[in-house]
Amino acid sequence: MSACEPNSVRKAGVVIASTRAAAGIYADETGPIILDWLNEHGFETFPTMVVPDGEPVGAALRALLTQDPAIVITSGGTGLSPDDKTPEMTLPLLDREIPGIMEGIRRAGAAKTPMAMLSRGHAGAAGKTFIINLPGSPKGVMDGLAVLDPVIGHLCEQMEGGHGH
Repeated sequence: MSACEPNSVRKAGVVIASTRAAAGIYADETGPIILDWLNEHGFETFPTMVVPDGEPVGAALRALLTQDPAIVITSGGTGLSPDDKTPEMTLPLLDREIPGIMEGIRRAGAAKTPMAMLSRGHAGAAGKTFIINLPGSPKGVMDGLAVLDPVIGHLCEQMEGGHGH
């Protein structure tokens, strides 16, 4: 049974895009927040992957997709710095985008800081896996997860083939 099928434990992966955290220059602060949220929502999580910005993010995403997770959440690499390439690594993997989720996240974040409008993240479906790019700051991650809270169960059900509205 696939991890995305009803009545099975939904699996989840986390990719942290941070060259400095991957090099051990500082500790990742967003991964634990995401893991707590996933655990609260009943997901079984794979070990967090902390990778440098750029192509390593794409490699981590592709590796996780081979494990059939219900959801993959990335944090970091969504800004405008030259090495912020998480959206570029994510978009080619998506079969369908879900723009309303990112619109909601940017709107919620912009109510607190105008910098939220600069996030270039994507949300969408790669097969039966939902992938979302969250910002690299703890506050940005918490804001994004708060937007996902009321829809994540229904989103997973629909991606698993459910037709409830």
